[in-house]
Amino acid sequence: MQLAIMNARYCKWNKPVMQRFLAALAGLLITASAASAAPTDDVYLLGPDSMPHENVPHGKVIGPLTLASQVFTNTTRHYWVYVPAQYDAAKPACLMVFQDGQAFVSTNGDYRIPNVFDNLIYRREMPVTIGVFINPGHTPTQQESSSTNWGDSINNRGDEYNKLDDRYASMIVTELLPLLEKDYKISKNPDDRAIAGASSGAICAFTVAWQRPDQFHKVISTIGSFTNIRGGHVYPDLVSQTERKPLRVFLQDGLNDNRGRRGNGEYDPEWDWHAQNIKMAAALTAKGYDLNYCWGIGTHSNKQGGAMMPEMLRWLWRDYPRPDDPKDDSNRKLLGAVESK
Repeated sequence: MQLAIMNARYCKWNKPVMQRFLAALAGLLITASAASAAPTDDVYLLGPDSMPHENVPHGKVIGPLTLASQVFTNTTRHYWVYVPAQYDAAKPACLMVFQDGQAFVSTNGDYRIPNVFDNLIYRREMPVTIGVFINPGHTPTQQESSSTNWGDSINNRGDEYNKLDDRYASMIVTELLPLLEKDYKISKNPDDRAIAGASSGAICAFTVAWQRPDQFHKVISTIGSFTNIRGGHVYPDLVSQTERKPLRVFLQDGLNDNRGRRGNGEYDPEWDWHAQNIKMAAALTAKGYDLNYCWGIGTHSNKQGGAMMPEMLRWLWRDYPRPDDPKDDSNRKLLGAVESK
């Protein structure tokens, strides 16, 4: 049953196909529920792309480092920098920034980005990319985000991530990037820059690219909170009413994400995470954006996003230049690979 669901997850389909899939999926779930009480999120398992491998060169993770912001006054935040083994200081590297950095930089959590980058860069399935993992800010009286509390109740995460203004984008562009460029050679081309996040970090990532398409063209959103936390439910209408921007976007969400039930039990469509993700996909599609999306069966969980991350990254970077000289064996041989005897 797990394989059936995993193989059916890439679902940018037309309506009749989707209806047939959902009907079949419902049958699978009814059958599975009799055999197992596992939550729906447990069908999403990490694959080999998320694991370390002996013959794959490992990048270095530096940090935690500290950024004190002037945009968000009186706040500091930790961040980590992943430098791939293939990084050459003489050549500009691509860049990818992850919000809620502590969750993405960990190599024993749901995303394990350092492992994924190691494997995909090694196999030339994505370019040489410096990864940056940045946490939301906190004041001296607030707390740092952790694996058990991403920060909404203890720090500045809600204000930084969920508002649709340009303050967070300004912090990334005017404060974080100059720090990185002091130590690393990073491409200035926005096609070489991506930004990602989960939940409120996902709408935050989209907002950075939306506000600053001169800096970032690529976005990954997992279980994105395009809802009325700080007015984010208006994004589908904004997309529809605004001239198309040069963005490439991957959206992931689950049918069992938060579905808009308030404390009194009444349904509020502005608080329906999955309905809002569907509306975002429809708006982006109608405007002709370079879009991919997948609706799974999970809850407001990182399990599916973590399991899919290698494929999302392959799609995001699918057209980066790769040399293809038939006389150049280095294009086909992988450093560190075991030679056949």
